[in-house]
Amino acid sequence: MFVVCGEALFDVFAAGDTPAGMALDGRIGGSPFNVALGLARLDQPVAFFGGISQGFLGARLMQALQDEGIATQLVQRLDAPTTLSLVGLDARGVPSYSFYGEGCADRVLPLAAADAVPDTTRAIHFGSYAMVVEPVASAQRALAERLHRRCVVAYDPNVRTNVEPELGRWRETIDWMAARTHLLKVSDEDLALLYPGVPHAELAARWRAAGVAAVVVTLGGEGARAYLNDGELAIAPVPTTVVDTVGAGDTFQAAMLTALAEREALSPEALPQLPGEFWAEVLGFAARAAAITCGRRGADLPRRAELG
Repeated sequence: MFVVCGEALFDVFAAGDTPAGMALDGRIGGSPFNVALGLARLDQPVAFFGGISQGFLGARLMQALQDEGIATQLVQRLDAPTTLSLVGLDARGVPSYSFYGEGCADRVLPLAAADAVPDTTRAIHFGSYAMVVEPVASAQRALAERLHRRCVVAYDPNVRTNVEPELGRWRETIDWMAARTHLLKVSDEDLALLYPGVPHAELAARWRAAGVAAVVVTLGGEGARAYLNDGELAIAPVPTTVVDTVGAGDTFQAAMLTALAEREALSPEALPQLPGEFWAEVLGFAARAAAITCGRRGADLPRRAELG
């Protein structure tokens, strides 16, 4: 089973003016939640590990997990609010986020919660701001430390500076995770923010030297590039009419993990040995999945039947 760790929250979109103000459209989201959703819709067994409020928004999040077939036995119900993320879209459908989450359930997950995750976990995904805010970051680091020698660890930094503005904290977390991560996916936007002017190949070489088997950089409308034992591999973009890009990176991550699992290549031993042509199939599948999400509003990730 996959375990996905991090935040589940509500993305809130403007839905037009009303006589008294503005209508808001609240949609279930959060990068790790989206990855779990993507895995479930691609027919992968997955559990969500994170803190969820005991209030009515938390109840809706739990219902969504159950409706999508995401196991909830690792969820910690906490007496704390649910994070709200206000989402604005530019003319190209690229989102910007404003988070209202100080003291919320996704951030106050205690260290002891990590003990509930079984050692038999096949693969575990970490990402986004839950890796850099306390106390949840310490719980997730303890989990990565305990499991990285026996299961595949996937990581997507998914930087949110309006949650943690100190870029050094994000860089330190990536460096710490590199020694415990097998599959590192990161967007070119995050790299430009964290390491301005540094070539992607140089960063990938650093992380691969630390122990990462594969570094995958997503390039938005330009596709993706992977840095592997076989060298570099370019993945062409999949043409689509973009509605917005909310959840595109999470879709790519879920589909990449799914393709590896379906090909029985999801193990710490197998990943470093996979040839370039194998990765081309895996990443092509991920790119097709992400293109479907980009053609829809919000993080509406595809189901397995849509990908052939």
